[in-house]
Amino acid sequence: MIQFEKVSYRYPFQDKWAVKNINLEVLPGQVVLITGVSGCGKTTLMRLANGLCPHYYAGEISGQVTICGEDTQKSSVSAISDKIGTLFQDPEDQFFALNVKDEMGFALKVAGMTPTIVNERVVQVAQRLSIENLLSHSISALSEGQKQRVALGEILVSEPQALILDEPSANLDPEATDRLAQELLRLKQAGFAVLIVDHRLHWLNHVADEVIVMQQGEIKERGAFSILEDANLRKRYGLREAHVEDVRNTLPESNVPSPILKTADLTFDYEKANHHSKLAKLKTLFKGTAKDASNILLKNIHFEVGPGITALIGENGSGKTTLARLITGLNVGTGILYLNGRQTSADQLLKHTGLVLQNADHQLQMRSVREEINACLFAANQQQSAEETINGLLKTFSLEELANRHPQSLSGGQKQRLVIACALAKNPNILILDEPTSGLDGENMQRVANALKEQASLGKAVLLITHDLELLALCADQALRMNTLKKLSDTENLNE
Repeated sequence: MIQFEKVSYRYPFQDKWAVKNINLEVLPGQVVLITGVSGCGKTTLMRLANGLCPHYYAGEISGQVTICGEDTQKSSVSAISDKIGTLFQDPEDQFFALNVKDEMGFALKVAGMTPTIVNERVVQVAQRLSIENLLSHSISALSEGQKQRVALGEILVSEPQALILDEPSANLDPEATDRLAQELLRLKQAGFAVLIVDHRLHWLNHVADEVIVMQQGEIKERGAFSILEDANLRKRYGLREAHVEDVRNTLPESNVPSPILKTADLTFDYEKANHHSKLAKLKTLFKGTAKDASNILLKNIHFEVGPGITALIGENGSGKTTLARLITGLNVGTGILYLNGRQTSADQLLKHTGLVLQNADHQLQMRSVREEINACLFAANQQQSAEETINGLLKTFSLEELANRHPQSLSGGQKQRLVIACALAKNPNILILDEPTSGLDGENMQRVANALKEQASLGKAVLLITHDLELLALCADQALRMNTLKKLSDTENLNE
């Protein structure tokens, strides 16, 4: 179904081969997992399988990649995509429509299928993925995890013969990840060939038929999932754990005697927010309380964050990212903010905050990795010993060899490490990180955890939004739970 025979590939103007002498096969009814540290060639392998290399990313290729018996070099990307569906690391890269139902049915409509068939298939797949409640939603209003499930649904509606999934669990909460695992088991039974690129391993324990470990563009290890039980192997290749404990219910509730950040009556209404300009979103001063209950995701939310690492946890779509964007002025809402006991605006709070967004591309503007960090130092007026600071951050996040690379040429995991380095460059009192390890391998996840613990030891407040159970176990001190915050808000509203 998917076959690589002695495949090597090199991008234009590059001396180094991105992948070398790759031999692999994914048969119908089989799931193959490819893993390895960021930049080892996993994404290139995926692009070779779906024809983006060399049809879109021109370059030098040797060997042969075949999909359903057809040579990808002799087929168009369009013809290949009829047979194999690809879930990209950033689901927004594959959206065309404005709402979920239209998006999921888009390819079928283009293919000329009747509205009845389109609707039947869309509803059927939405029910399997537990996203039927999202069908009428605007895509722009979805969380990243919800977008990921919608993008997968869009692929499944078209009924391809094979699937390529790039970091499919990266933005999913643990329950949604379990549902994805069950769906993959169903697809296996239906005869799909599935190629998965992922750093998170534990959820594929009973799903993957073969595991391939890559390093520097080559396949170094392969075998059943059981090879990942070897701690020495995982350490040698910088991999994550094969089994993970769910610590969400054992983390203590946040208890802050001396809050650095405090909020009161935070409220977010989609309809009202849409009436504000982008400029207004960056200049919001929170005051008062919204009274219109329509389209309200968050209402009268109160919480405090003090020194240490506080995890903000909750299911996809519960409002975690919206909450982070509210307190930094990136979303328009109402409420009151306090910094070290004094009322402040979102503008002022943002000056004291290192912010890491879920999509690293939204924060990368400069021409090189070094320039990106330097720009953050300049913006925060932290240019004393700039060269020393930049070199220290490059070393901390293993970016030294990438210092002169354009940020948009980096892998997803490398971009994430860069935006975290930029946030730390500001020397902020508060760090807010939204899924900072979604595309990171085990080695670099540990680097991020160590950096956050160091910030906490300096008395900084770290608000960590994550579904990453490994990261929670490594560094979280306490938890804010979205369902608890909303229940407290509901109780207060009833008592008003």
